[in-house]
Amino acid sequence: MDHHAKDVTATEIEHTSSTSPASLKPIEENDALHGFQAEESSLPKGYYRSSFFIGTMFATGLGLAAGVGGFALAAPNLAVINADIGPDANLAWVALVYTLTLAVGLLLVGRLSDLFGRRWFFICGSILALIGNIVAATAQSIPALIGATTLIGLAASTQLSFSFVSNELVPMKYRFLTNAWLYLWTVPISGLGPAISKAFILRTSSGWRWCYYLMIILNTLSGLLYFCFYHPPTFNMKFKNRSKLQQFKDFDFVGCLLFTGGLLLFVMGLSWGGGLYPWKSGHVIGTVVSGALGIVAFFLWEIYVPLKEPVVPMHLFKNIEWVASCLLLSLGASVYYAMATIWPSMVAVLYTDDGGASMYAGWLNCISGTLIVAGQISAGCFAVAIGKTKFQCITALVIGGALLGAMASCTSESKDRAIALMTVGCFAIGWNESVCLANAGIEIEDQQEIGTAVGMAGSIRSAISTVCSSVYTAVLINRLGQTIPAEVPPAVVAAGLPASSVPAFLGALTTGNYSGIQGLTTEITLVGVKAYKEANAHAYSTVFLTSLAFSGLAIVISFWSPNVDEKMTGEVATTLHQRDKTLVGENKLYTESKV
Repeated sequence: MDHHAKDVTATEIEHTSSTSPASLKPIEENDALHGFQAEESSLPKGYYRSSFFIGTMFATGLGLAAGVGGFALAAPNLAVINADIGPDANLAWVALVYTLTLAVGLLLVGRLSDLFGRRWFFICGSILALIGNIVAATAQSIPALIGATTLIGLAASTQLSFSFVSNELVPMKYRFLTNAWLYLWTVPISGLGPAISKAFILRTSSGWRWCYYLMIILNTLSGLLYFCFYHPPTFNMKFKNRSKLQQFKDFDFVGCLLFTGGLLLFVMGLSWGGGLYPWKSGHVIGTVVSGALGIVAFFLWEIYVPLKEPVVPMHLFKNIEWVASCLLLSLGASVYYAMATIWPSMVAVLYTDDGGASMYAGWLNCISGTLIVAGQISAGCFAVAIGKTKFQCITALVIGGALLGAMASCTSESKDRAIALMTVGCFAIGWNESVCLANAGIEIEDQQEIGTAVGMAGSIRSAISTVCSSVYTAVLINRLGQTIPAEVPPAVVAAGLPASSVPAFLGALTTGNYSGIQGLTTEITLVGVKAYKEANAHAYSTVFLTSLAFSGLAIVISFWSPNVDEKMTGEVATTLHQRDKTLVGENKLYTESKV
């Protein structure tokens, strides 16, 4: 977007001390990559040891943990929550509103903070998250929890924008490592979250509410750190001879409405399918089709209408390396979503005898998330040293896709095999995601559009992951509807259960209450439970085989993914400043354009 690049002022500095190091010089821009404000060698000596930089990194890490945990800790325990403050038929909306608000919010936060400055978006995001978690922690009904989760999802749009907030502050060569530092903050939430939330329920008097009490603490700390230490360039520093009012007038509100409405309807329809409504219902078909048409209208509007400040600069989609990075980020995540959809059910049905209610089940459920995060952290630490990120993505997707597809071979008798396949497969998928997320911010021509580029990548990831999750859920439901009737009744009838008692026995399999079923003995129960486990295993197998379609597509696309070795330089897109607008670590004054 040429006019945008022209409006970004270079880093203008005046010396106020003759003893200060060399001045911070603007980067020479070229046709391939531009929008940088500084070079690592010209930054003040104490810049990366300053309280402002360190405080910002801690604020971003705490915010990321809070954004993930705002829903991830409560999600495995929605049935427990519903039993406490419900029951309510609208329970599914707790998960749905988080998905919807996050899907549309990531792009809007990235784009608007590119255009108006980031500081207050992220401070207000922490405040909104704090309010949402307070409401959730004190909720006495499911509708109150739905409202609270809506606020949490909106706030998470800022908190899960961690990549561009942190990456623009460091030299290009340290962007992967910076992401690794931030992924560390998600270990207790994404990795150990199922066990932590289970412990809250089993071992605290407040039970599930501690999932939100913890987030209140994290959001408070993150918000305070952002307020005290996060001082990126202000609007007046970013734009010369332009007012905020003019920027507001130039913004593409029609495109914003089309994008928001289209994506909301599309994701909502997919999330409804097979759950709240049958796939063939008018609710699902109407919202999916309307949403898809809205998204098409959005892209046509952005392409053919001359806009001063579009929601998404269409030149991003002419960059094949950026597009490939976004798609690989999305498809790699979609393979993982097969695990997120199936593994908790496998643990509850195949590998525990208590329906997944024990701490042991909580620890087993940690495997997939922990290894995903381990892969993300490892890639952040070693991707640059290894080099050739294209081949890293190809290798990771081949290994991850193959091993997670091989989960189709697992039964109730092969828990160790399932754990081994998941351990390596999820690690590989996490590696791919870490590389592709960093590349989504590296593979853009104008680094002043990093928020838009990474935000759009996040929204694409949410949309595609929802599509894939819907496919997995539909496949699982359809297969269970086939395998259980085909395998369980013949087994229990052959073991001696009267045919008239079969419907009651099938119902008891889900509740665990077998009392009062005519003709049922302990031996018949054991036969029926084993048949039920095998029927579920056969259904799970189909879902894992289905994931091979998405991993195969990802492997093909990975051949267009970028190698970024030559871009691992000391160039910095954005620098932090102290409250008096002097550069952090130095007594040098930014000249601020007057509007």
